[in-house]
Amino acid sequence: MYNQVNEEKKMNIIKTENLGKKIKDNVIYHDINLNMESGQIYGFVGANGSGKTMLFRTLAGLIRPSEGRILLNGQEYIPFEERMLSTGIVIENMNLYPDMTGFQNLKCLAKIRHSVTESDIRHAIEAVGLDSSDQRKVGKYSLGMRQKIVLAQAIMEKPAFLLLDEPTNGLDVDSVTKIHRVLLELAQGGSIVAIASHNREDIEKVCGTTYYFDGGTVQERN
Repeated sequence: MYNQVNEEKKMNIIKTENLGKKIKDNVIYHDINLNMESGQIYGFVGANGSGKTMLFRTLAGLIRPSEGRILLNGQEYIPFEERMLSTGIVIENMNLYPDMTGFQNLKCLAKIRHSVTESDIRHAIEAVGLDSSDQRKVGKYSLGMRQKIVLAQAIMEKPAFLLLDEPTNGLDVDSVTKIHRVLLELAQGGSIVAIASHNREDIEKVCGTTYYFDGGTVQERN
Protein backbone atom coordinates (compact mmCIF):
# COMPACT_ATOMS: atom_id res chain seq x y z
CA MET A 1 0.00 0.00 0.00
CA TYR A 2 2.48 2.64 1.17
CA ASN A 3 5.74 0.78 0.69
CA GLN A 4 6.72 2.24 -2.67
CA VAL A 5 10.32 3.47 -2.76
CA ASN A 6 11.23 6.61 -4.71
CA GLU A 7 14.62 8.20 -5.31
CA GLU A 8 14.25 10.64 -2.40
CA LYS A 9 13.59 7.80 0.04
CA LYS A 10 16.40 5.41 -0.93
CA MET A 11 18.48 6.30 2.13
CA ASN A 12 18.42 9.34 4.36
CA ILE A 13 20.00 9.95 7.75
CA ILE A 14 18.82 12.83 9.92
CA LYS A 15 20.99 13.78 12.88
CA THR A 16 20.79 16.56 15.42
CA GLU A 17 23.82 17.93 17.24
CA ASN A 18 23.26 19.57 20.62
CA LEU A 19 19.93 20.95 19.50
CA GLY A 20 18.34 23.36 21.97
CA LYS A 21 15.43 25.76 22.19
CA LYS A 22 14.91 28.66 24.60
CA ILE A 23 12.03 31.11 24.76
CA LYS A 24 13.31 34.11 26.70
CA ASP A 25 14.84 32.51 29.81
CA ASN A 26 12.77 29.33 29.57
CA VAL A 27 14.69 26.27 28.33
CA ILE A 28 12.25 24.12 26.34
CA TYR A 29 14.81 21.43 25.48
CA HIS A 30 18.59 21.20 25.29
CA ASP A 31 21.43 18.95 24.09
CA ILE A 32 19.18 16.89 21.81
CA ASN A 33 21.29 14.39 19.86
CA LEU A 34 19.27 12.18 17.53
CA ASN A 35 20.23 9.71 14.83
CA MET A 36 17.33 8.67 12.58
CA GLU A 37 17.55 6.79 9.31
CA SER A 38 15.32 5.60 6.51
CA GLY A 39 13.18 2.56 7.12
CA GLN A 40 12.89 3.06 10.87
CA ILE A 41 10.17 4.25 13.26
CA TYR A 42 11.22 6.28 16.30
CA GLY A 43 9.14 6.94 19.40
CA PHE A 44 9.33 10.04 21.59
CA VAL A 45 7.94 9.73 25.11
CA GLY A 46 7.63 12.33 27.84
CA ALA A 47 5.25 14.21 30.08
CA ASN A 48 3.18 17.12 28.82
CA GLY A 49 5.42 20.15 28.52
CA SER A 50 8.61 18.09 28.25
CA GLY A 51 9.46 19.54 24.83
CA LYS A 52 8.23 16.84 22.42
CA THR A 53 5.96 19.06 20.37
CA MET A 54 8.47 21.92 20.24
CA LEU A 55 11.17 19.51 19.06
CA PHE A 56 8.87 18.23 16.30
CA ARG A 57 8.13 21.81 15.25
CA THR A 58 11.87 22.41 15.02
CA LEU A 59 12.49 19.27 12.95
CA ALA A 60 9.63 20.28 10.65
CA GLY A 61 11.14 23.71 10.09
CA LEU A 62 8.26 25.58 11.73
CA ILE A 63 10.57 27.17 14.31
CA ARG A 64 14.31 27.68 14.52
CA PRO A 65 16.45 26.14 17.24
CA SER A 66 18.28 28.44 19.63
CA GLU A 67 21.41 26.32 19.41
CA GLY A 68 22.80 23.25 17.69
CA ARG A 69 22.06 22.07 14.19
CA ILE A 70 20.23 19.51 12.07
CA LEU A 71 22.15 17.37 9.58
CA LEU A 72 20.72 15.59 6.55
CA ASN A 73 23.10 12.98 5.18
CA GLY A 74 26.03 14.71 6.83
CA GLN A 75 25.23 18.21 5.61
CA GLU A 76 23.68 21.00 7.68
CA TYR A 77 20.02 21.15 6.84
CA ILE A 78 17.37 23.83 7.30
CA PRO A 79 14.01 22.06 6.84
CA PHE A 80 11.67 23.60 4.25
CA GLU A 81 14.37 26.07 3.15
CA GLU A 82 17.18 24.18 1.43
CA ARG A 83 17.66 20.67 0.06
CA MET A 84 14.01 20.23 0.96
CA LEU A 85 13.11 16.73 2.13
CA SER A 86 9.44 15.87 1.65
CA THR A 87 7.86 15.95 5.09
CA GLY A 88 4.46 14.91 6.39
CA ILE A 89 3.34 16.50 9.66
CA VAL A 90 0.68 15.97 12.30
CA ILE A 91 1.11 18.54 15.06
CA GLU A 92 -1.45 19.86 17.54
CA ASN A 93 -3.94 22.53 16.46
CA MET A 94 -3.72 21.83 12.74
CA ASN A 95 -6.46 23.75 10.95
CA LEU A 96 -8.71 22.50 8.16
CA TYR A 97 -11.32 24.33 6.09
CA PRO A 98 -14.56 23.49 7.95
CA ASP A 99 -16.80 24.26 4.97
CA MET A 100 -15.02 21.78 2.68
CA THR A 101 -15.11 17.99 2.55
CA GLY A 102 -12.09 15.99 3.60
CA PHE A 103 -11.19 15.29 -0.02
CA GLN A 104 -11.49 18.97 -0.94
CA ASN A 105 -9.21 19.93 1.96
CA LEU A 106 -6.52 17.49 0.86
CA LYS A 107 -6.85 18.51 -2.77
CA CYS A 108 -6.12 22.12 -1.77
CA LEU A 109 -3.06 21.06 0.23
CA ALA A 110 -1.83 18.89 -2.65
CA LYS A 111 -1.54 22.00 -4.85
CA ILE A 112 1.46 23.17 -2.78
CA ARG A 113 3.82 20.50 -4.18
CA HIS A 114 1.81 19.13 -7.10
CA SER A 115 3.24 15.68 -6.40
CA VAL A 116 0.08 13.60 -5.97
CA THR A 117 -2.97 12.82 -8.06
CA GLU A 118 -6.62 12.76 -7.03
CA SER A 119 -6.30 8.98 -6.95
CA ASP A 120 -3.41 9.27 -4.47
CA ILE A 121 -5.52 11.54 -2.27
CA ARG A 122 -8.46 9.14 -2.29
CA HIS A 123 -6.10 6.26 -1.54
CA ALA A 124 -4.70 8.07 1.53
CA ILE A 125 -8.20 8.86 2.81
CA GLU A 126 -9.30 5.25 2.43
CA ALA A 127 -6.07 4.00 4.05
CA VAL A 128 -6.88 5.78 7.33
CA GLY A 129 -10.43 4.42 7.36
CA LEU A 130 -12.48 7.25 5.87
CA ASP A 131 -14.76 7.33 2.81
CA SER A 132 -13.13 9.52 0.14
CA SER A 133 -16.55 10.19 -1.43
CA ASP A 134 -18.12 11.40 1.84
CA GLN A 135 -19.77 14.75 1.13
CA ARG A 136 -19.94 15.86 4.75
CA LYS A 137 -18.03 19.02 5.50
CA VAL A 138 -15.07 18.75 7.89
CA GLY A 139 -16.90 21.08 10.29
CA LYS A 140 -19.35 18.21 10.85
CA TYR A 141 -16.63 15.61 11.49
CA SER A 142 -16.23 13.86 14.84
CA LEU A 143 -12.92 14.14 16.72
CA GLY A 144 -11.81 10.76 15.37
CA MET A 145 -12.69 11.68 11.79
CA ARG A 146 -10.77 14.94 12.07
CA GLN A 147 -7.74 13.05 13.34
CA LYS A 148 -7.96 10.63 10.43
CA ILE A 149 -8.18 13.33 7.75
CA VAL A 150 -5.18 15.11 9.31
CA LEU A 151 -3.29 11.82 9.16
CA ALA A 152 -4.35 11.37 5.54
CA GLN A 153 -2.85 14.76 4.59
CA ALA A 154 0.42 13.76 6.27
CA ILE A 155 0.78 10.47 4.38
CA MET A 156 -0.77 11.28 0.99
CA GLU A 157 2.58 12.23 -0.58
CA LYS A 158 4.38 9.19 0.90
CA PRO A 159 6.91 11.56 2.50
CA ALA A 160 10.55 10.79 3.17
CA PHE A 161 10.16 12.16 6.72
CA LEU A 162 6.99 11.78 8.77
CA LEU A 163 6.50 13.63 12.08
CA LEU A 164 3.42 12.61 14.05
CA ASP A 165 2.46 14.19 17.37
CA GLU A 166 -0.17 12.02 19.13
CA PRO A 167 -1.30 10.40 15.85
CA THR A 168 -3.89 8.05 17.36
CA ASN A 169 -5.55 10.55 19.67
CA GLY A 170 -9.33 10.04 19.62
CA LEU A 171 -9.20 6.84 17.52
CA ASP A 172 -10.86 3.52 18.32
CA VAL A 173 -8.93 0.25 18.55
CA ASP A 174 -9.58 -0.84 14.95
CA SER A 175 -8.52 2.57 13.63
CA VAL A 176 -5.33 2.50 15.69
CA THR A 177 -4.45 -0.88 14.19
CA LYS A 178 -5.08 0.48 10.70
CA ILE A 179 -2.82 3.50 11.30
CA HIS A 180 -0.06 1.31 12.71
CA ARG A 181 -0.19 -0.79 9.54
CA VAL A 182 0.15 2.29 7.33
CA LEU A 183 3.12 3.59 9.33
CA LEU A 184 4.92 0.26 9.10
CA GLU A 185 4.36 0.20 5.35
CA LEU A 186 5.73 3.73 4.98
CA ALA A 187 8.85 2.75 6.92
CA GLN A 188 9.26 -0.36 4.77
CA GLY A 189 9.14 1.96 1.75
CA GLY A 190 12.05 4.02 3.07
CA SER A 191 10.45 6.78 5.14
CA ILE A 192 11.84 8.02 8.45
CA VAL A 193 8.89 7.99 10.87
CA ALA A 194 8.90 9.84 14.21
CA ILE A 195 6.02 9.47 16.67
CA ALA A 196 5.40 11.38 19.89
CA SER A 197 2.67 9.61 21.83
CA HIS A 198 1.13 8.89 25.22
CA ASN A 199 -0.41 5.73 23.75
CA ARG A 200 1.80 2.85 24.86
CA GLU A 201 0.73 0.75 21.86
CA ASP A 202 2.00 3.40 19.43
CA ILE A 203 5.44 3.03 20.97
CA GLU A 204 5.57 -0.69 21.75
CA LYS A 205 4.00 -2.02 18.54
CA VAL A 206 5.71 0.03 15.84
CA CYS A 207 8.81 1.81 17.20
CA GLY A 208 12.25 0.22 17.00
CA THR A 209 13.98 2.98 18.97
CA THR A 210 12.46 5.23 21.62
CA TYR A 211 13.74 8.55 22.93
CA TYR A 212 12.63 9.40 26.47
CA PHE A 213 12.51 13.04 27.58
CA ASP A 214 14.05 13.66 30.98
CA GLY A 215 15.11 17.03 32.31
CA GLY A 216 14.68 18.74 28.95
CA THR A 217 16.86 16.33 26.97
CA VAL A 218 16.46 12.77 25.66
CA GLN A 219 17.82 9.33 26.39
CA GLU A 220 17.71 6.60 23.74
CA ARG A 221 16.42 3.08 24.41
CA ASN A 222 16.11 0.28 21.86
